[in-house]
Amino acid sequence: MQRTAAGLSADARTSEIRISEAELIDRARGRDEAALREIMQSNNRRLYRLARGILRSDSEAEDVVQETYVRAFTHLDGFRGDSGLSTWLSRIAINEALGRARSARPHVELDAVPEEALDAQIIKFPASPPGDPERTMAQREIQRVVERAIDELPDVFRMVFVARVMEGMSIEETADLLGVKPETVKTRLHRARTMLRENVEKEIGPVVMDAFPFAGWRCERLTVSVLKRLGIGG
Repeated sequence: MQRTAAGLSADARTSEIRISEAELIDRARGRDEAALREIMQSNNRRLYRLARGILRSDSEAEDVVQETYVRAFTHLDGFRGDSGLSTWLSRIAINEALGRARSARPHVELDAVPEEALDAQIIKFPASPPGDPERTMAQREIQRVVERAIDELPDVFRMVFVARVMEGMSIEETADLLGVKPETVKTRLHRARTMLRENVEKEIGPVVMDAFPFAGWRCERLTVSVLKRLGIGG
C-alpha cells in the first residue's frame, strides 16, 4: 500500500522532532547548560500548572517543578523514550505533587470517579485590546475569579481541566498522563466545566458590572477630543 506525500512529510517531521529531542537529552545527560535550559523553558509552564492543579499553592507548585527537574536530570539514564520527554517530566511532577498532597490530605486520589457518556467544548476568553487599562483590570479580576473557581474543583476534575483546557493536551494525551480511559477524560472534563461555570457565576456578578468601563483615561481622552473639535482648550 503506497503512502501519500503528506503522510511521508508528517513522518519526516515526527522523526526530526524525535532526533532533536534525543540530541537534547544526550546533551542534558552531559550537563550541557543550554540543553538543560531549553528543556526547562519548554516545560516550565506545563509542569507548574499540573502541580498547582493538585496542590492549589503557587509556592508548593514551584517547589514541585524544581524537584521534578532535579530528579529528572539526575536520572536521565533511566529515560527510555517510551513516551515523550514532556510526558515523562509531567508524570514525575504529578507523582511528586500527589505525594505532597497525600501528606496533607491522606485520601487524595485521581481515580474512582463515576463516568457518564458526556462530552464538552472549550470556551475561549477574549483578550483585552492593547492600551486599555480599565478593561485589562476587569479581565484580571475575572482571571482571579476563574482561578479561585478552578482551585475549588475536586482533585480529579481539576487535573483533567488543567491538562485538557489550560495546557491544550489532547484527550489521548490526558488519558495517558493520568492513567485513565479517554472516555473518563471526557466525562471529567464535562463535569469540571459544569462545576466551574457554577462557581464562576457565584462571583461574577460584581465583575460583570464593570465589564464595559468608560471612565479614567478613556473618558478623559474622549473629553479632550470633543473639546479639541470644538476649538476649546489647548
